[in-house]
Amino acid sequence: MPKIRVLIVDDSASVRQTMASILSEDPAIEVIGTAADPFSAAKRIQEQVPDVITLDVEMPRMDGITFLKKLMQQCPLPVVMCSSLTENGSETLLQAMEAGAVDVILKPKVGVADHLAEHHLQIRDVVKAAARARVRGRPGKPMPRAEAPAQKLTADAVLPPPSGKPMSRTTEMVVCMGASTGGTEALREVLEALPANSPGIVIVQHMPEHFTRAFAQRLNGLCEVDVKEAADGDPVLRGHVLIAPGGKHTMLERQGARYYVSVRDGPLVSRHRPSVDVLFRSAARAAGSNAVGIIMTGMGDDGARGLLEMRQAGARTFAQDEATSIVFGMPKEAIAREAADKIIPLGHIARELLTATAR
Repeated sequence: MPKIRVLIVDDSASVRQTMASILSEDPAIEVIGTAADPFSAAKRIQEQVPDVITLDVEMPRMDGITFLKKLMQQCPLPVVMCSSLTENGSETLLQAMEAGAVDVILKPKVGVADHLAEHHLQIRDVVKAAARARVRGRPGKPMPRAEAPAQKLTADAVLPPPSGKPMSRTTEMVVCMGASTGGTEALREVLEALPANSPGIVIVQHMPEHFTRAFAQRLNGLCEVDVKEAADGDPVLRGHVLIAPGGKHTMLERQGARYYVSVRDGPLVSRHRPSVDVLFRSAARAAGSNAVGIIMTGMGDDGARGLLEMRQAGARTFAQDEATSIVFGMPKEAIAREAADKIIPLGHIARELLTATAR
């Protein structure tokens, strides 16, 4: 299987060196070059077209967003954006996702090299996912043969497994959704299609901290439903959507007929925090057949086990189809486990959600 060829574009020499070292240590990745600005990057691309570009936002001569837009017009490629951990940076990265970036890597203003080194596994996973992403008609690279995965914690590290006893339909319906690479725009499409009186929804989208708040605010301005970043104790109400905050696990809890979310720290589950598996398992335990589970575009297997647990607890479960998934990883794993009642395209998810929650 050919290696994933990566071009690193960043005005910081230390970041270029650290990123190159992190990525080169993975046998599936080859760093074919680095560039200090978009003009140098353009020359590199003319010499050899990479499979993935990691692109800094703030650079001299031309900013990363402008370069991204030009690149998508002339030579669409999977791009992973890099920016600082700030609210303004989050807004900029949302613009990058709208312009065609497939994922983000956030970095602090100080101690960048140490931060990147600490998150080396996630950075490699992001780059691998980007290589397999469909970008404006460009097919992603095929999935490599399965390798022995690094040790990953399951939802057992946060919640005990559900009892397995199906729960009868006794409360308002609640919807739990999970997504990763490609999910920001996919979720926007689904939520924009929902009416104001839609059932309460809780979402895990794999994102770093700070980014989720800006994402929720953006969706709130676009949708009829109210969207906010989840806070511990928030009720799950009709017409409201809660986005799990980056860096925290979000779980569905029940008190009588009332649902609310618990937001807490915890270890990485399936290499993620928040984890879709944790949310889905909590829904299986707290809601049973009063819930609907939906797994969408994304790399890896986070959410596949949890969706199966939801189905076994009596919930209706759906997986996004391959044709409309930017990365058909998470849905594929769920389908392989027979966790999904139905496989549906992105454009039908809102309708199926409303049908499944109608009483």
